[in-house]
Amino acid sequence: MDFFPEILTQYIETHSTAEDPQLAALNRETHIKHQLPQMVSGHQQGLLLELLSSMLQPQQILEIGTFTGYSAICLSKGLAAGGRLHTIDINNELEGITTKYYDLTGVSDRIVQYFGNAVDIIPTIKGTFELVFIDADKQNYARYFDLVIDRVPAGGFILADNVLWSGRVADVKHDKDTAALHAFNQKVQADDRVTNLLLSVRDGLLLIRKN
Repeated sequence: MDFFPEILTQYIETHSTAEDPQLAALNRETHIKHQLPQMVSGHQQGLLLELLSSMLQPQQILEIGTFTGYSAICLSKGLAAGGRLHTIDINNELEGITTKYYDLTGVSDRIVQYFGNAVDIIPTIKGTFELVFIDADKQNYARYFDLVIDRVPAGGFILADNVLWSGRVADVKHDKDTAALHAFNQKVQADDRVTNLLLSVRDGLLLIRKN
């Protein structure tokens, strides 16, 4: 996921607002205790998510794919007063670390955590979502998009992570996850209901605004 030389990555970090100490601790604990720590959003992307959320000030956010809660914390910081972030993950063994850091960062009252299959859970959550963040199983990205697009109001955003997939989406030969992500990127590009921009932040972040 390193698209920039290390010297530029360090420069970017140096000239960005410093990582919150509690988020830095979550980042460290994720890297120590979990087999796939690269799944955590991390400082640069997390700060971008916080800034985007703060600009929108949504009443309701949907996050598909919680992992250890880093992105949920960042997104929740931009909620309007009384707003809620609904976050879904398939792995209920993560509840200990997510709950711990929701409490430490003071956002536990803004976050509603669900464990199970997002396809089944999304229809049970009432209302619209001014902001949706998709960061779960790659082969279902298109399905998640279809489930939420009609519940995002005009001017709302859908964000999709890992859409460059370490650069493999540009290859001729695709494994199943890469093929699914490439198909998702093409699907969004062809959808006249949205305006989209693919950013080369970390592993690729697709910004999708509902027209």
